[in-house]
Amino acid sequence: MAKAGIIGAGSWGCALAGVLDTNGHQVTVWSVMEDEISMLKETHEHADKLPGVLLSEKISFTCDIKEAVSDMDLLVLAVPSVYTRSTAKQMAPYIRQNQIIVSVAKGIEEESLLTLCEIIEEEIPAADAAVLCGPSHAEEVGRRLPTALVAGARTKKTAEYIQKVFMNDVFRVYTSPDVLGMELGGALKNVIALAAGMADGLEYGDNTKAALITRGITEIARLAAAMGANTETINGLTGIGDLIVTCASRHSRNRKAGMLIGRGYTMQQAMDEVKMVVEGVYSAKAAAALGKKYGVSMPIIEQVNRVLFDDKPAKDAVRELMQRDKKTEHTTLEWEN
Repeated sequence: MAKAGIIGAGSWGCALAGVLDTNGHQVTVWSVMEDEISMLKETHEHADKLPGVLLSEKISFTCDIKEAVSDMDLLVLAVPSVYTRSTAKQMAPYIRQNQIIVSVAKGIEEESLLTLCEIIEEEIPAADAAVLCGPSHAEEVGRRLPTALVAGARTKKTAEYIQKVFMNDVFRVYTSPDVLGMELGGALKNVIALAAGMADGLEYGDNTKAALITRGITEIARLAAAMGANTETINGLTGIGDLIVTCASRHSRNRKAGMLIGRGYTMQQAMDEVKMVVEGVYSAKAAAALGKKYGVSMPIIEQVNRVLFDDKPAKDAVRELMQRDKKTEHTTLEWEN
């Protein structure tokens, strides 16, 4: 049995608390919001973010960060990406050397262009930072629907430990050493999902969405390769797998926000309507900045930024993408004649 602290009591934190509890581990869930913890203590259900999923009474809930992180075998950092740094600062005084901290949010910090694991390592040098991601909506994990993810870590030992702790008959976990590739895939797919949602809002159909998904994964793979990640990662669960589910699912907050923008909402109006953190909005500028830094062409991500922050109509962004200069699809293939 492992002792696990879940830092963040949103839908994903609660769903993963349920997985770990099912596996027989001792689980403590933390939130900075006292009303959220009071609700969970009283009802063992997050009625706002994960309705219908009842959590075991064996799970503990607390607003005390020291209680949540001290003497734990495993910590799961499940706050939205924009709060990763501030939460890591709160955790830092209570972290022991080589403490495993698993990041399960997805994003890139706009100011520093760091991934979430890099932020954890910067704020908590003692941490053994890792990542768990893949095509996984909390609503389905909470209902114990079959799901496959990947545990990424700097060492095989840490990745296999995370795999062992989380894996069960409906929650399959693979391992990978490519933490950077996994984090890039997880963060940038949210930006592409906004574009796919915009296409849905414009009622452009399946052809348009398929094109956005396929060309979107190409943009992500280009950047990953330029930054030293492995493109095989982008072709797997944490790249194309995560992109497909986020672009297509009714559970996807990024797709929903994009759909509203396609229907004429402003970015802020769409975020207010979704009522949850839309990670792609916070990663979009960072993604574009990384493209410029590494000299990578990312036309879809650039157009998403213009729609989000320059009030460009989504319809005009699609038209501009369609009217770009003629290209060949595969730059490494050669003609026989």
